[in-house]
Amino acid sequence: MFETTSNNITPIDQAFSLRKINSTENINVIAITGGKGGIGKTNIAINLSIALADLQRSIMLLDSDFGLSNVDVVLGLNARKNLYHVLSGDCELEEILIEGPHGVQIIPAAPGVSDMANLSVHEHLGIIDSISQLNKAVDYFLIDTAAGISNGVCLFSRIATNILVIVCDEPASIADAYALIKVLSNKGDDRKFFILANMVDSNAHGEQLFNQLNRVSNHFLDITLEYIGYVPNDNFMKKAIQKQKSVLDIFPSSRASLAFNRLARKIETCPKEKRTTGAVELFLERQLSEQNLSKV
Repeated sequence: MFETTSNNITPIDQAFSLRKINSTENINVIAITGGKGGIGKTNIAINLSIALADLQRSIMLLDSDFGLSNVDVVLGLNARKNLYHVLSGDCELEEILIEGPHGVQIIPAAPGVSDMANLSVHEHLGIIDSISQLNKAVDYFLIDTAAGISNGVCLFSRIATNILVIVCDEPASIADAYALIKVLSNKGDDRKFFILANMVDSNAHGEQLFNQLNRVSNHFLDITLEYIGYVPNDNFMKKAIQKQKSVLDIFPSSRASLAFNRLARKIETCPKEKRTTGAVELFLERQLSEQNLSKV
């Protein structure tokens, strides 16, 4: 549970209420999340980042699964320092950035550090404030969240303009995705939830999973779900994982790669919604303003 203050206001709500701004329409902050582990969330975050970068977009990817770092490991990258060193005061966040495939900038988490798995709300907010100090201009800021409904998942989902919820063909995946959406929707933000079906046989199979989730959500929740597509169950994806490479790099013609390219193009057509949250948007808006000033 979140720590609470008087009048049932959480520290998250309190912090955001003090730092509300109108975010720019030209930036998209996407939280990639899911109700349970083992649904391929990190690989989707990586390959979607690369697919968007291939559309000539600048991308930053935050690995927010603290304590169980995945992004750098999946890509075979060597992160000499990570968010643990930032929180410990050993370095600034800009010093831990590593460049991934196609110029994607990655903020690595901290593998095997138990303290990182139990960060307080204020420590999470400290990470966000560190991000706000970065001198990097990006078009998309992607957040690979942990699984479940922990403080960190809820916080990083709240700062997103859009939430991409991953589901697969398992009863637990659908049930946990619904639980996650219910918790996030109870925070009072009017956001759109995009549903991506992973490891399915076809688009029809993906739509079937979406319809299962959507029926329950329509009945009990006052929210909007939108089916954004699917990623097929592709052996080339498994081979890419084994080689610690993105499937887009070593199997660009595979069904999975084509699906990620479709997904990136679909996201590009989504309207960039105005949000009033906090420091991540402030960081992104400030960088965009500096870009515009440099063109004058």
